[in-house]
Amino acid sequence: MTDVPHAIKGRGAASNPEGRFETIRHHAEDDGWQHALLDEERPRPKTEVTEERARSVITHNDSPDIHFAQAMNPYRGCEHGCIYCFARPTHSYLNLSPGLDFETKLRAKTNLAEVLRADLAKPSYVVSPINIGSSTDPYQPIEKRWRLTRAALEVLAECHHPCTIVTKNALVERDLDILAPMAREHLVQVLVSVNSLDNRLAAKLEPRATAPHRRLQTIKTLADAGVPVGVLVAPIIPSLNDRDMEAVLEQAADAGARCAGYTVLRLPYELKALFREWLALHAPQRAAHVMSLVQQMNDGRDYDSDFSTRMRGQGVFADLLRRRFEVACRRHGFARARELKLNVSRFVPPRKPSPQGQLF
Repeated sequence: MTDVPHAIKGRGAASNPEGRFETIRHHAEDDGWQHALLDEERPRPKTEVTEERARSVITHNDSPDIHFAQAMNPYRGCEHGCIYCFARPTHSYLNLSPGLDFETKLRAKTNLAEVLRADLAKPSYVVSPINIGSSTDPYQPIEKRWRLTRAALEVLAECHHPCTIVTKNALVERDLDILAPMAREHLVQVLVSVNSLDNRLAAKLEPRATAPHRRLQTIKTLADAGVPVGVLVAPIIPSLNDRDMEAVLEQAADAGARCAGYTVLRLPYELKALFREWLALHAPQRAAHVMSLVQQMNDGRDYDSDFSTRMRGQGVFADLLRRRFEVACRRHGFARARELKLNVSRFVPPRKPSPQGQLF
């Protein structure tokens, strides 16, 4: 009998399908004994981190629906394990699975600060805010040990270089000693992602991320320290977490968030099957309804990559979400997340290392 995927405590994905570039397919067979084990007796995949020596760390973006030109991701893969993560298919480029591999077999760019310093020192470099965490969370649990995000912030602060940070982990509070001084120079903005207030749902959707109520506390901690902070209600999944949109925005405003943004669920490449598998395991009664609404927002498909609609969707349900968001933002006085202007005039390129040292 073929092995049936089962929910794994602390992990978002339940299986490890091959990436779209793989030429070999693995097919598991169950002899019946594995199903006799209780869930707590099943072997659980452990997190493995491999060091990676990056040749460059700043990526450039020209997508019209993304409002930053430069980005940086200290890690490949993300231990948070969010089942909806649009970055999961990028693991296929490493010959790894977008499923469990994405959240258990991680890469750490250990020379991040060194390469960043070299990139910023190039005569051709043009300063523009760098978004940290555009694909994978810079404050995922392994950051506690590797401290690559902190190392990058130290370089940026030294050079007075502006940046934005997107995270759903309270670990960002650790770096307030860097962020608060940067904020006084208008060099940083933090966006905290909160897409639900239901802790039970969050534990299944994003199993190793900080709990929603704790993220709201993080917004308050950052705001009290003078760091400009906003909230991202992202992604909104119809008939699953969309009911919490107004409550999230209200509580984030009370905590001190200045701006807000949202996106709808995106299911590129292998993510379609992974999310359908998750629905079958965790929300079987509403799975068909959820996917029906997802398809309504994507011109009848699971995903539409059109730049003009992929972030917000299209159709009646997408229009309703947009109107609800706009009404709530007006009620709480939110600006749009992209409207904060960071200071690019204070940038000082780092000095290149010299074997003769520096006198001044």
